[in-house]
Amino acid sequence: MDPVVIPILVAALVIVFLVASTVRIVPQARRYNIERFGRYRRTLQPGLNLVLPVADRINTKLDVREQVYSSDPRPVITEDNLVVNIDTVLYYQITDPRAAAYEVADYLQAIDQLTVTTLRNVIGSMDLEETLTSREEINSRLRAVLDDATGKWGIRVNRVEIKAIDPPHTIKEAMEKQMRAERDKRAAILHAEGERQAKILTAEGTKQKDILEAQGTQQAMILRADGEAKAVELVFQAVHRNNADPKILAYKYLETLPHLARSDNNTFWVIPGELTEAVRTVTRAFGDEAAAGAPHPAHPEQPATAGDEAAPEPSIPQLDAPSTVSLDAAAAADEAGKQAAAAVSDAKAEAEAAKSPQVPRRGRTSDDGPGDV
Repeated sequence: MDPVVIPILVAALVIVFLVASTVRIVPQARRYNIERFGRYRRTLQPGLNLVLPVADRINTKLDVREQVYSSDPRPVITEDNLVVNIDTVLYYQITDPRAAAYEVADYLQAIDQLTVTTLRNVIGSMDLEETLTSREEINSRLRAVLDDATGKWGIRVNRVEIKAIDPPHTIKEAMEKQMRAERDKRAAILHAEGERQAKILTAEGTKQKDILEAQGTQQAMILRADGEAKAVELVFQAVHRNNADPKILAYKYLETLPHLARSDNNTFWVIPGELTEAVRTVTRAFGDEAAAGAPHPAHPEQPATAGDEAAPEPSIPQLDAPSTVSLDAAAAADEAGKQAAAAVSDAKAEAEAAKSPQVPRRGRTSDDGPGDV
């Protein structure tokens, strides 16, 4: 080999090494701290950078993107002397690579220990119930303390979140029982409220129903009374318009008597005193008709009698003017008296058929007042 070639190759290798040692390419979101002879010189930015070979060297390579650090569960004592395990999640970002490399030896461990210390101070002033319900307050207090402490380390703490709060197993069981009792209480209250509303609505419905039924009954009675009043008024007007004489009224009165004894519950009934007057009116009516014809001799009064058990028939009154009463009038009066006695006998027979107790009856004459049958 030519002796000249060897030095040329050595010189070429030296030049390549120097060039490789001089050029440094830094990726995006990365920062390189350069030391010259062991002393911090500068921080390389992303891109192509030139350094002195052999004299400059890269001490630390840092990532300036936002980082997430999750710590292990740490025991913390609350104000009411309960030990709970708390997990935290830390979001941080390196803002000063030089301070992060030279102000603290291990910034992650420093942040973790500072987080645990601050968390114990914050939780120590709260009881378990407040700890479980005050996560936002705990997070804000932790962030304020960590941001102030890590500022000189070139680190900015963006967020601190409590990932989990794990109380002891016995406390969990007690909390579950308490929550179950609260749910049962709310369920019982809701059930009672539902039954109360149902009863109120049912009572209101019953009240409205009774009111409507009473109003309907009232309206029906009013309409029925109005109808009866109008019917009586029409009958009264018809009687007066046709100028009914006492003969027709007395005859209708005698026709109505048999209907009084048709009830099954009648044990006795009273013969009204107007019966003799009605018979006398019918007799006088027929006597007036006979007086219009030829005069007839007077017919003596024949009182009607009933059987052993029958009620006494009302006697037919005697006519005071025999010259004006004919045989036909007397016969008509006698027939009317017999019909009245037959009606009384039928009523008594129906009462006995119904096995009602017998009431002693007392006869009376036609001139006496009303008698009991």
